[in-house]
Amino acid sequence: MKVRIDEVTERSARVLIEGVEPAFANAIRRCLIADLPKLAIDDVEFHLGPIRAEDGKEAESIAPLFDEIVAHRLGLIPLPTDPELFVPRQTCPACGGEGCPNCTVIYSLNKRGPCTVYSGDLEPIGDAKFKPVDPNIPIVKLGEGQALLVYATAQLGYGREHAKWQATQAVGYKYRPVVKVDNRKMDPEKFPVEVCPVRILHHREGKVAVEPEEDCILCMGCVEAAKENGWDGAFDVYGDPARILFHFETDGSMSAKTAVLETLAILETKFSTLADQATALE
Repeated sequence: MKVRIDEVTERSARVLIEGVEPAFANAIRRCLIADLPKLAIDDVEFHLGPIRAEDGKEAESIAPLFDEIVAHRLGLIPLPTDPELFVPRQTCPACGGEGCPNCTVIYSLNKRGPCTVYSGDLEPIGDAKFKPVDPNIPIVKLGEGQALLVYATAQLGYGREHAKWQATQAVGYKYRPVVKVDNRKMDPEKFPVEVCPVRILHHREGKVAVEPEEDCILCMGCVEAAKENGWDGAFDVYGDPARILFHFETDGSMSAKTAVLETLAILETKFSTLADQATALE
């Protein structure tokens, strides 16, 4: 197997995997979506009654949205996650699931209207490095005399349980496109290169050239255009199942590099466990 890294940023990655079957790429895809551990708010406690500010004025602890909707929005806010720093709360050996620094992070939010409450208003109780990665996600707009005082508890979870624990999005792969052009079977200068919707066909030195080939979407527009002009066989377009283009994005809770390394470690553990179980059957 060969892996060629085409692009890696803090929140996205695009690689070419050669010498594997689609099932291998699909295993990576499913693990990125469903099995990556991620930190997300799972429990929200709302303060009820009046809230007195430092200036002596009181505001009612109430928001235009139901508490359930506010809690749902809080849960979907991406939080910075280090998979090696936390353990799932249910299996925490230190507290037995009661909640401790090894498995939970507690946030506070205290805002008084009129204002818009943003994700950046969430304050971690403890280490400031756990502040939300995107501070400008709107949560709710408070009016005059309204306030919001909540304590929220975040814990590790998995995408297979709820979307708020899904660290990656737009996870997909496709066969690497192959576009072969036989300029001898057509008049290159008369071929309408504009039929390609992604603009990868070009007139160069009296020939039709393809660049970049990997951007082809296999629409077969060039093949049909060649046939209409009586140039059958001028284009051969197909996807190579032995070379797979893989791409994904993260919500910022972890870097693309961390997501890949953690996914490969999870798959290695699963395959090793399966191998041990299969050996025990013999």
